Amino acid sequence: MLQKIINSGYYYYLNLASSGYSTPIWAVLIAGVFVVISLTLSVYLLFEHLSTYKNPEEQKFLIGVILMVPTYAVESFISLMNPAISVGIGILRDCYESFAMYCFGRYLVACLDHGSERGIVKHPFPMNYILKPWKLGRWVYQVIKFGIVQYMIIKAFTAISAVILEAFHVYCEGDFKLNCGYPYMAVILNFSQSWALYCLVHFYAITKDELAHMKPLYKFLTFKSIVFLTWWQGVAIALLYAVGLFKSPIAQSLQFKSTVQDFIICIEMGIASLVHLYVFPAKPYELMGDRFSGSVAVLGDYASVDGPLDPDEVRDSERPTKLRLPQPDYNARSGMTIRESVRDVFIGGGEYIVNDVKFTVTQAVEPVEKGITKFNQKLHKISEYKEA
Repeated sequence: MLQKIINSGYYYYLNLASSGYSTPIWAVLIAGVFVVISLTLSVYLLFEHLSTYKNPEEQKFLIGVILMVPTYAVESFISLMNPAISVGIGILRDCYESFAMYCFGRYLVACLDHGSERGIVKHPFPMNYILKPWKLGRWVYQVIKFGIVQYMIIKAFTAISAVILEAFHVYCEGDFKLNCGYPYMAVILNFSQSWALYCLVHFYAITKDELAHMKPLYKFLTFKSIVFLTWWQGVAIALLYAVGLFKSPIAQSLQFKSTVQDFIICIEMGIASLVHLYVFPAKPYELMGDRFSGSVAVLGDYASVDGPLDPDEVRDSERPTKLRLPQPDYNARSGMTIRESVRDVFIGGGEYIVNDVKFTVTQAVEPVEKGITKFNQKLHKISEYKEA
């Protein structure tokens, strides 16, 4: 049985490596043009933000979102040119997707002056039969934060698992077979991604009035179209190939389902880079003038409810955010140099990521530890009762 599993994946990738397949020149040219467009526009937008880096709390995460387009474009083009490494490229692309989702959530939080503390969050069908209505408060924002960060963590673990399975030729990307790892990974990631997007949608519903100054709907639609549609696009292509319905001349000339997905993504990223210029412009930060400082807490930075406050979280929550009525700090400089901006993006953003991952892991582990403790206490009582 194990030999059959190994052979099923091995022969597919052996076919990729030894079939002598070369990507059609028309596909390379078309994809290459859109990749150049996406790189040019994305690099231009990145330098615009880095040169007007006057609100680090927003822009450090916004840059992470913008980088999603050129990352997708370059990785997809490399995979298009060399289908034999499509699995590894797909894993890298998916990992950055989870990171971009985290950055988008953090960017929205940084844009808030305060969070709503009144009201009830009602769940749509069928979630209303699974979850009770959420009463707005700090706990709700904790749940949303957990929902976003858990996808980044699960994505990393499934990526590592996919690499291990691929080494034994049992991952079989795009094959919905019980003896392959791909369908199980797809199910896990689908639930994880759906929950993360569900949390983002509720975050938008809760904060749309507070975020009205930044036109959040366009940003939500743009980001979700890149993340959600590209994922389901890949699943749909795999399903169509599996049932033998993907037989168009273009699909036949591209030959492999991974190259079809890569070709489409290259085109989509060229379009997305153009949309990003209008949805995530640097102009508002350029018009901010001198850099301002303030003391508005970013939802308490999701400070823990059931435990003592983390000094790091409190310190982070007191950093300057986007203020509607700022007070000028006359000792502050007007923005940063590009080198300082890049340094803050990597170092400052890295601190947030580490703290958020620690928070999420702690929230996930605590219920398990409590359950184990209660179980041990019951065993102890049972043993005492028997001894008595």
